[in-house]
Amino acid sequence: MKTLRFLFYLLVGAWLWSCASPGTPDGGPYDEEPPRVVGSSPAMGALGTKQDKVEIYFNEFIQLDNPNEKVVISPPQINQPEISTQGKRIKVQLLDTLKKNTTYTIDFSDAIIDNNEGNPMGNYTFVFSTGETIDSMEVSGYVLNAQNLEPIKGILVGLHQNLDDSAFTSLPLERVARTNGSGRFVIKGVYPGTYRIYALQEADGTFTFSQKSEMLAFRPDSFTTGNFMDVRPDTVWHDYAHTRIDSIRALHFTHYTPDDVVLLAFLEAGQERHLLKTVREVPEHFEIYFTAPDSVVPRIEGLNFDAENAFLVNRTEGNDTLQYWICDTTLAYQDTLHMVYRYTETDTTGVLCEKADTLHLVPRVTHEKQVKWRAEEIEKWRKTQDKLHKRGQPYQTEYPEPPLEVRFKATGILAPNENIGIDVPQPLAVIDTSKIHLMLRQDSIYVPAAYELLPTGISLLNYTLYAEWRPNQIYELVVDSAAFVSIYGQASNATKLRFNVPTLDRYASLFLNLKGVGDSLAVVQLLAGDKPVRTVRSSNSRAEFFFLKPGSYYVRLFLDHNGNGQWDPGEYATGRQAEETYYYPTKIDLRAMWDVEQDWDVKAVPIYRQKPLEITKQKPDKGRTIKNRNAERERNKR
Repeated sequence: MKTLRFLFYLLVGAWLWSCASPGTPDGGPYDEEPPRVVGSSPAMGALGTKQDKVEIYFNEFIQLDNPNEKVVISPPQINQPEISTQGKRIKVQLLDTLKKNTTYTIDFSDAIIDNNEGNPMGNYTFVFSTGETIDSMEVSGYVLNAQNLEPIKGILVGLHQNLDDSAFTSLPLERVARTNGSGRFVIKGVYPGTYRIYALQEADGTFTFSQKSEMLAFRPDSFTTGNFMDVRPDTVWHDYAHTRIDSIRALHFTHYTPDDVVLLAFLEAGQERHLLKTVREVPEHFEIYFTAPDSVVPRIEGLNFDAENAFLVNRTEGNDTLQYWICDTTLAYQDTLHMVYRYTETDTTGVLCEKADTLHLVPRVTHEKQVKWRAEEIEKWRKTQDKLHKRGQPYQTEYPEPPLEVRFKATGILAPNENIGIDVPQPLAVIDTSKIHLMLRQDSIYVPAAYELLPTGISLLNYTLYAEWRPNQIYELVVDSAAFVSIYGQASNATKLRFNVPTLDRYASLFLNLKGVGDSLAVVQLLAGDKPVRTVRSSNSRAEFFFLKPGSYYVRLFLDHNGNGQWDPGEYATGRQAEETYYYPTKIDLRAMWDVEQDWDVKAVPIYRQKPLEITKQKPDKGRTIKNRNAERERNKR
């Protein structure tokens, strides 16, 4: 009897152990079935619904992956809905009052997975209506960054039946969706009619364009929704470019239009300007940063010093970063600079106005610390020289002052259309061109060559040396000591650079014949990756690039409507779109001694397919798939 009881308990224990281990190889096959909906309240597609709580029931325990990003409810909810999972149930509590005669969609995307193995359910949308019908139209397309055609992931896309321009700024969007990793969106539950469409990187939960910090896109035209029955053969897709037809069985499905809307998003110019921060790392200079540019240069009124001619200002074109170099070292070595700083700032109405702040700037590294560190360095040097002297080795008797570190941006090879950049760490008081010699080798001797040394733009720290560089020639740039002297008396060391300008057969040329652009509008950029390495303006619908190093390049252009040489965003209030950008859809390979001429119709390829995937930073989302672990398990058994 005891033996039978023991065997009974043993069998029950083994059975319980196997049931508790469903995901292990010894406990049977893995669960590879995705979750399945077995019921809901209200019912899927229910009409005349009045309840503001939705519960969806599944055949197994489930979880939601990143619901805040993936779950989108339409019409949009001003009060954030409460979304939760409990065992085999998803609960969605709507906190806004339900609208009459409205179709509601809860788009879960691919967020629903089972709890054990993470099997994805696939894209799932729950639909119900407070009226007597379900609106079933769809609108789809893409949202791209207007400047670089990058797909924008997670931006809100919405519709308005109110076609007035003011609707986008005063009324919440009526139907919404969010873009995926390809910038693709699908707005579901749309009522048949005429709409305008917008994209919005919303910041304040109003579902309206309310501030310049919100990225936006808009189309000035309206469209009418439609649908038709489409037919295509049954196929298996292997990749983006190839298919294999397995049968001639026709698939009938409803095709909703429009399905190729392209929205080009941008941040408007004139972002809100505020003082971001002040930095004074060392006594000699300080930096002031703003959140946005402006044409007005700030002014300083000294409270414990005379501000007139006290600074040299190194600034950006838009005056959003300013570096103040203190000319007088006596002033620099004061403990604190007290000043009134006058600048332009955006007020509460969005208008730039003058503001004055009182600043008290204390260096993080004081002059006393600098003196102490210098004394320690000199003492260390002195001890080293004493040891060398006692050993009878060469030694120094005067402490060598640190030189001004000048950086010459020139490699051993210089293209005929390149020039030499020169960077200095401090503003210069002296540039002695009599100590700067550009030499050209002729018949084994070097002879002087003409050059011109000019500041690079408005910078105080960057210069460019220009010359007529002759192919198949060798040059030397000889810089004597103290050719550059900073405002603090630091002098540069002597330097000699040798470089050659290769023969023209080392280079390639690229000529692009442009179609679809106006003459002299196009600014064409040659790209390494997505970074411009050469920029030209087209002439007679043609862009020409000479002296290109062999390699692979990509090409981008924008239409410079205002002729300022830079890409400009749009403006909603005036209805102005951002300046159009286009990409050549494939890379261009160039070889030495090649002249490549290429026709380019910038509108031949749809804009959302133009940017090559190799240089697109925002990659498509990786789709969730069943792991097929049972097949792998069977293979491992063999």
